[in-house]
Amino acid sequence: MKVAIMQPYFLPYVGYFQLINAVDKFVIYDNIEFTKKGWINRNRFLVNGRDEFFTLPLKKDSDYLSVKDRLLADSFESDRAKILRKIKEAYRKAPFADETYPMLEDIFNYQSKNLFDYILNSVRIVCNQLGIQTEMVISSSIDIDHQLRSESKVIEICKTLGASAYINPIGGVELYSSSKFALDGIELSFLQANPFEYSQFENAFVPWLSILDVMMFVSVDEIVDRLINNYTLVSN
Repeated sequence: MKVAIMQPYFLPYVGYFQLINAVDKFVIYDNIEFTKKGWINRNRFLVNGRDEFFTLPLKKDSDYLSVKDRLLADSFESDRAKILRKIKEAYRKAPFADETYPMLEDIFNYQSKNLFDYILNSVRIVCNQLGIQTEMVISSSIDIDHQLRSESKVIEICKTLGASAYINPIGGVELYSSSKFALDGIELSFLQANPFEYSQFENAFVPWLSILDVMMFVSVDEIVDRLINNYTLVSN
């Protein structure tokens, strides 16, 4: 059985969904510390040919809280409408705007104020749209010592879930050792999304934007057929 583990990211790039689709169980960390200026509550989309951030505003709180303990800001009722309007305007002439925008409305209008629940719901909605049926597991529900860190924690999660293989994004190639995973009978590999381009109006191509950008310009059928499995697995 193949397992992957990731932080919760809001409308991440296509590689995140490649990783979900590549495994049997996808573990999403909810009991990790929120990191500022990362990808948990923000991503990039295309505005007038250039990339721009969209962000889920958060209620002010301790920087040391876990993601599952962070809340969306009280202003989000009005903020979400502004973000949706900006997305609609940016992509109003995109070929698949009519198919994608209703999905985004479902995502943004979800009524939970809990950051983790809100992001988890968004990931599930996108997966459903793309026909990805991988089982999702919330990290805090796994019976391990959650004080473990880094590689030790990943290996313990894999062992507890009965994994024979662990797939990590390519960015972690320096963090994990194949020999350590092999001691527990787990094959380690890293997913590297292959470069690809698609038409973004008449603009120069801007790569690795939010999945929403891909879905505005590429049909779901083509994403499934051409992009979701367009990656290379490498070992270290």
